[in-house]
Amino acid sequence: MSSIVHFEIPADDIQRARAFYSNLFGWRIEGVQGMDYMMIDVYGAPGGGMMKRMHPSQQIIEYIGVPSVDEYAAKVERLGGKIIVPKKSVPGMGYFVICLDTENNAFGIWEMDQKAK
Repeated sequence: MSSIVHFEIPADDIQRARAFYSNLFGWRIEGVQGMDYMMIDVYGAPGGGMMKRMHPSQQIIEYIGVPSVDEYAAKVERLGGKIIVPKKSVPGMGYFVICLDTENNAFGIWEMDQKAK
């Protein structure tokens, strides 16, 4: 069964958002070297990320782990959903696709693959 494996919080002011979530939930939020991205440690386990908002309507995205983003992206479309960000790699970590469901809710699918380039 697939489950949520990661979430991303877009922010207009990353330091302000970092302070807010750190103080609210006690999360440890640290920058990722070489990237304009911060990882969120949720109670001792990686849980999410934070980055600069890319467009005004960008909202929090949850990523669901799947065995193959290619297979699941095709399934999203067969079921009436849409692909809004095609397959992208995160080197050394895996691949993701951002989708819209039939109700226009955005979500991501994530495939772990340490060989991703």
